[in-house]
Amino acid sequence: MYEILVREDLAPVTKLFEVEAPVVARKAQAGQFVIVRIDEEGERIPLTIGDYDRERGTVTLVVQEVGKTTMQMGTMQSGDELASVTGPLGLPTEIEDYGTVLCVGGGVGIAPIYPIARDLKKAGNTVLSVIGARNQDLLFWEDKMRAVSDELIVCTDDGSYGRKALVTIPIKELLEAGRPIAHIWAIGPAIMMKFCALTTQPFGVPTTVSLNSIMVDGTGMCGACRVEVGGQTRFVCVDGPEFDGHQVDWDQLLARQRIYPEQEKLAVERWQHDCQCGDGQGDDDV
Repeated sequence: MYEILVREDLAPVTKLFEVEAPVVARKAQAGQFVIVRIDEEGERIPLTIGDYDRERGTVTLVVQEVGKTTMQMGTMQSGDELASVTGPLGLPTEIEDYGTVLCVGGGVGIAPIYPIARDLKKAGNTVLSVIGARNQDLLFWEDKMRAVSDELIVCTDDGSYGRKALVTIPIKELLEAGRPIAHIWAIGPAIMMKFCALTTQPFGVPTTVSLNSIMVDGTGMCGACRVEVGGQTRFVCVDGPEFDGHQVDWDQLLARQRIYPEQEKLAVERWQHDCQCGDGQGDDDV
């Protein structure tokens, strides 16, 4: 069992969990993820590692409540235990001294972009960062991002904080201004990453995205996380999760993310019903 040492509300639907997982923390690197099960009957969900502490033996997971399992996890408190935390999985971010880089985090994507920006800064890069969310209430880790960035631009869709703009606007402005950006990382909802890639493509700047596809086992055996990249089938769990954003078939990825809406809705309704009846366990998402 993996004990939750710290639980924090970052936003109305976004929770932080610092989990005791010394074996995972010992090997974790920026860009990697874990597969989590809440209990022995629970489904396996992929969560990107937002941070890790090798000395304390902990990993930090930031969870957005979007389905039954993440909603159930959102009710857990410090002292509760997760059935399993498997990882670190996936290929780590390729960290080197590129020169000037741009790190873009949208919504819950701010969590996985943070360790990438931190490690790029440690490697000697000039780090420009852009973070954004629909509104101020959904923003988090501004201070952490500012601490690892030479410049930080904060955006909200509704203008409630920072600039009123989608993250693609400052990306385009920086590139049009001729900033010598050697590489870009963009992490967030699939639709956001798609438009970040479309924004950077005319400028020819390499753009890396972290894909959040449907995933089951996380080891490459089931094939559920397949995506098309550069016309070839790739598995997000073992070939990624990071890929060249200019090569991803975004329309296919977005379509695959919409495969199970009815099942997901029913799973949430059943879990909520069970909670009202005093069970609180519910069924898996799919």
